[in-house]
Amino acid sequence: METEINKRNLKRSGFLSRQQNLWGWLLISPAVLGLTFWVAFPLGLSLVTSFLRWDMILPPEFVGAQNYADMFHDPLFWRSVWITLYFTLVGVPIQIVGAFLVAMLLNARVRGMKFFRTLFYIPSLIPIAVTSALWLWLFNQQFGLFNLILDRLGLPPQLWVFGPETVIPSLILMSLWGIGSTIIIFLAGLQSIPAELLEAVAIDGGKAWHRFLHVILPLSSPVIFYNVVIGIIGSLQTFTQPYLMTSGGPANASLFYVLHLYRQAFMYSNMGYACAMAWFLFIVTAVIAGVIFKTSSLWVFYDGEGKK
Repeated sequence: METEINKRNLKRSGFLSRQQNLWGWLLISPAVLGLTFWVAFPLGLSLVTSFLRWDMILPPEFVGAQNYADMFHDPLFWRSVWITLYFTLVGVPIQIVGAFLVAMLLNARVRGMKFFRTLFYIPSLIPIAVTSALWLWLFNQQFGLFNLILDRLGLPPQLWVFGPETVIPSLILMSLWGIGSTIIIFLAGLQSIPAELLEAVAIDGGKAWHRFLHVILPLSSPVIFYNVVIGIIGSLQTFTQPYLMTSGGPANASLFYVLHLYRQAFMYSNMGYACAMAWFLFIVTAVIAGVIFKTSSLWVFYDGEGKK
């Protein structure tokens, strides 16, 4: 009798388990289908296309790794790589340091700070197309605000985005306009630091720089880590600003990697070459992110857990 009851219970539990699994698969099926059709399938298709010569008109022709070989022998490819690396290696540290310093100022318990927090955050909400139009006016050689300020200071006017030597520094300057979200993330991290730790350092006679080096900076390292990763990935994918403001000029001085990729795909209809460039960027981004994650244990600290 007891054996029959156990068998019925096992059958019932097995049925319930299968029913729960079915409901689980039904609930996640929209996400799985979306991931399959909008991510996995395009990735696979682009990988296959990178081994083809295809202008989207004539039938595709298999060329093996020729697109990758052409890419590495293309002077404009290496120029776009250098420009993108220059923008990333110079721009991201400036954005991170600038956002962190502003966040520390906004973290001060001073009257009216809520207004300034909103003021710094609002620019990051403005669409990039609108921002680009605004900054084109600021950079205008004849009646732009920046050259007007330089003229009042007795300094010579600059070419800004219209000069080969000044276009990338100008775009780096413009990138500071959108650090509002980075500031807010840093500010949230700073506000999560226990006040008791800061008070303990002050009681022990520690100066402001002691608090910064031994408390604020280590406990902010997870947020710094996040912003560095997001900043580098976003910088490597820079496209809209140079596309709208300079079209890669003057003299290809602002030919960013993704802009060069876009031209190959949609101006020259060289879809196989463009897909090869896309996969190269994907691999480089994955390697950089992997190195950052791997080395994060040396400099990222979590409260109560020591090193990562």
